[in-house]
Amino acid sequence: MITRRRDVRAEFTGQPVADEVLRRVLGAAHAAPSVGLSQPWDFVIVRDPVTRKAFQHHVAEERAVFADQLTGERARTFSRIKVEGILESTLSLVVTYDPAKGAPAVLGRHAIADAGLYSVCLAIQNLWLAATVEGLGVGWVSFYREEFLRELLDIPEPIRPVAWLCLGPVSQVHDVPDLERHGWRRRLPLEDVLHQERFGSRRDPLA
Repeated sequence: MITRRRDVRAEFTGQPVADEVLRRVLGAAHAAPSVGLSQPWDFVIVRDPVTRKAFQHHVAEERAVFADQLTGERARTFSRIKVEGILESTLSLVVTYDPAKGAPAVLGRHAIADAGLYSVCLAIQNLWLAATVEGLGVGWVSFYREEFLRELLDIPEPIRPVAWLCLGPVSQVHDVPDLERHGWRRRLPLEDVLHQERFGSRRDPLA
């Protein structure tokens, strides 16, 4: 299941997602481990086409900002890559991080300030795997400014929007991730990221 997970952009069908399926997916996300059992996440379900269109327009502007930084073959490769499926997907889920949950004494966060944010990322991974089990696709949209999304969805300070996820049935799931298929980047072999006892010692500890 882990190797079947994909970041979906172009394959959404727009078909409905049953409420009980969505509840199972969100339940899996809510079951994630969290620092000090703070459960610092919230999930905003976004179906309104006006809201989604406004966000899609913002993402298109940010895509153009990034594209302007590229030249040559990198620019040509990026021009072929679709970065979102906001309007094609059935719905969107915005996952937020609330540092006040469990505060002021969040067990385990005193030395690692970002531990709560890491917890939210675990919830997102749970959500993604659960959606894959249910036959749904998920696409994480990262071409946006936090302040724009905060205003769009009335997210109060100090809560942070962490992810806009497109969700819904898909026509297919590619064997090879989009960015690899388009030649943007390749997945590294496991051996390239293994270290033995100290960072930089490249002797394979599993050999």
